[in-house]
Amino acid sequence: MGGSVQDAPFSSLAVAFAFPALRRRGSVRALTGTFINTAAILVGGFVGLTAARQLSAQTQTRIKLALAAFTLYAGASMVWQGTGGSLGTVLKQLGIAMLALVLGNALGMALRLQAGLNKLGRFVKERIAKASPADDNRFSEGFVTCTLLFCVGPMAILGALEDGTSGDFKILAIKSALDGLAAMGFAATFGPGVLLAALPVLAYQGTLTLLAHALADQLHDPLLLGSIRVTGGLVVMCITVVILDVRKVPLANYLPSLAVAPLLTHWWR
Repeated sequence: MGGSVQDAPFSSLAVAFAFPALRRRGSVRALTGTFINTAAILVGGFVGLTAARQLSAQTQTRIKLALAAFTLYAGASMVWQGTGGSLGTVLKQLGIAMLALVLGNALGMALRLQAGLNKLGRFVKERIAKASPADDNRFSEGFVTCTLLFCVGPMAILGALEDGTSGDFKILAIKSALDGLAAMGFAATFGPGVLLAALPVLAYQGTLTLLAHALADQLHDPLLLGSIRVTGGLVVMCITVVILDVRKVPLANYLPSLAVAPLLTHWWR
């Protein structure tokens, strides 16, 4: 995997193909969250390279509590914005979202999404454990490890969808804080290769955001977008439990719910 750093030009090429769509009105604004995320990785990496110092346990706890509170607010805000109308309509929307979560989780379990993500997590952990200051491959190791860490996860997908469809980048702001702190720590271990991981994040999340932005333009029924927002908001609220280490939640298994929810809304008229 040491040669994976050579894949960086392909990441830049993906960005180049994605950016022509920026000419569309509103597309640049839709990428705000991704730009913030990319900047956070770069800043965190630079800080880690120049002043590598571990945060105190008390500071880490405070950061966790702040992120958990903001995540809970972001999820609740998505649910609030996705619902509307009479009490019966709101209950119907929440019922569709809950059913979508159940069906989506079943589909995610069948596809073994969380199992695959856990496997990637173990792979990243092994790479970190093998890294040493004298390792000549630290640059490429840092690039590959941080690319996987920053791109693979529910928050990257949920944040890009929310930013692209509504312009709300709160989820990606939370992810930016997490990625920035991670980049700060990893830069001290892997070196400047961590900074290069910002390119795949820009290409991957930027492409997802632009696709979501284009999809939002095609969907004229606000109920369809609302169902995605409500379902995604409930998943985001579950991330709070993960941030606080209360219990493990197979978040990746719930990602298919984002596709199931608008289908149920279309059928349940």
